[in-house]
Amino acid sequence: METMHPSQTAPKKTPGKAALASFLGSTLEYYDFFIYGTAAALVFPHLFFPSDNPAIGLIAAFATFGVAYIARPIGGLVMGHFGDRLGRKKILLVTLSVMGLASLGIGLLPTYEQIGIWAPVLLVAGRLAQGFSAGGESAGASTLTLEHSPEGRRGFFTSFVMTGYAAGMVLSTLVFIPVSALPEDQLMSWGWRVPFWLSVVVLALAYWVRTHLDETPVFEEAHEQREVKKLPLKDVLKYQSADVLRVIGMSIMSVMQTIFTVFGLSYATETAGFDRASILTVNAVAIGLTMFVMPVAAKISDRVGRRPMVLTAAIGCALTIYLYFWTLSTGNIALVFAAAFLNMTLLYSAFNGIWPSAFAEQFAAPVRYSGMALGNQLGLVIAGFGPMIGGLLMTEGSHGWVPVAVFGTVCMLISAVAAYSARETAHTPIDELGEPYLRAVAAEQAAREARPAPAAH
Repeated sequence: METMHPSQTAPKKTPGKAALASFLGSTLEYYDFFIYGTAAALVFPHLFFPSDNPAIGLIAAFATFGVAYIARPIGGLVMGHFGDRLGRKKILLVTLSVMGLASLGIGLLPTYEQIGIWAPVLLVAGRLAQGFSAGGESAGASTLTLEHSPEGRRGFFTSFVMTGYAAGMVLSTLVFIPVSALPEDQLMSWGWRVPFWLSVVVLALAYWVRTHLDETPVFEEAHEQREVKKLPLKDVLKYQSADVLRVIGMSIMSVMQTIFTVFGLSYATETAGFDRASILTVNAVAIGLTMFVMPVAAKISDRVGRRPMVLTAAIGCALTIYLYFWTLSTGNIALVFAAAFLNMTLLYSAFNGIWPSAFAEQFAAPVRYSGMALGNQLGLVIAGFGPMIGGLLMTEGSHGWVPVAVFGTVCMLISAVAAYSARETAHTPIDELGEPYLRAVAAEQAAREARPAPAAH
């Protein structure tokens, strides 16, 4: 029997290190995304989109928030292609660098008063770069962590991709609380820039951790067996287009997140009369607590399955978003926190902690990065424009928020239908994931082998 040289042994799975790398990368991604969303709600309408009508400036600022979600599918396609071709680790270093540098650039931009129309143009360019990076980050981090995780615990380890979301939200809010308390002239001149500059700290730490992480065993095996595809996007659309559509549908549930964090912040401060610090604190605590809830929800999904948890989250969020906006109309901050805790901390976490594993598990290894990135990012386009849609739907009066809540409910129902139609994958071995792809490829291989050999001359 031939003895295998140590260098030829399969690469070791390092779930803890992979989870940490994904956590830090997601912390940077969502820190940057949330500071932009907070700035779009509080200061950008005045600095980059001056208008006699404040509502028009606000909608314009929210539109630039949504622009990133148009770039996300493009980033997902490009990064997914190279992630399936060259490896998960290399591409995740690229996404990290682009995100950090784009955020720093936004923090250095001159305002409309200083350079006119070029100010919003450059702001949109920076936001597009953020979106391009984010399009490859979440799918790549999910794929990398999933492929490093042990069987039976994939959901738990992969949930740390989204605990980074909560950490990024908390960091961005904690930074903005003292910044928003600055005198108006200081806030509008230099204060709003500080959160963008601080993203460099998270970038440096996350980059260092990722450079010390191994490539995933699944990709290494596919590379050694020459299963890496030249055009993974073509193959995922050929064999698993239905799964891409399911992921698009489930991803629409992220509308709940952007309505809560961006539109809700604007509504609470501009219409309901809450001060900025109070609502920012409620958001920070409610979403900060999800760092503890998401791993628990994911661990439960490792036992009971992904679908029951996603369905619970979708139906629960569809109901409690009405409660959240109603509490905003009462002016009672304690009631607002209770509703935020129920909607975001408990129910939305049942989706947010699970989708990184649930989406990645729908696809076979050779097309996993591309399939997840494409489906997830296309679904997120609607989420990105959720705050703008909310601004357009909102009507006058104390119940002007109702059309926004109805919009959220419709999105939750779409997600629930998509989740119900998806395969349950929690207990499927990792080499059997992406069954439609594996079945089709095996059938094509069998057909080739069954063809008669060319006659010898």
